[in-house]
Amino acid sequence: MATQSYSSHTRVFAPYHIVLTSILLAGLIGGSINLYKSIGDSQRIYSASLIVVLTVALVMTAFFARLFALRAQDRAIRAEENLRHFAMTGTLLDRRLTIQQVVGLRFASDAEFVDLARRAAAEGLSQRDIKAAVTTWRVDDDRV
Repeated sequence: MATQSYSSHTRVFAPYHIVLTSILLAGLIGGSINLYKSIGDSQRIYSASLIVVLTVALVMTAFFARLFALRAQDRAIRAEENLRHFAMTGTLLDRRLTIQQVVGLRFASDAEFVDLARRAAAEGLSQRDIKAAVTTWRVDDDRV
């Protein structure tokens, strides 16, 4: 993977973000059109409705599978960054830091991590602001 920076740290996994999303969107659109055309046709309305309901269920499954995986990763990142902060300072991260701020801090090099964490808690910096403030980027290739 190329060197990460603020402008290049996001990752698109084409089979999920592009292919699956396109298939689900096409299925939802096609199913909705089929349902609309089936209104008044008592023989087709049930199967058309079922297609839409199942497609919505698949969309929700894909969304929640992604959300739950990210939440689990966020918890792991909080634990890692708490340990990192503790190893450097002897104290845990400031409790005012939100999980999104901690996720942003993971990219800070050891040299700037403690000061940036202190600043983020004091000033309420957003995840985006924290990432933009990082001068020496710490690569994270494990985030999915």
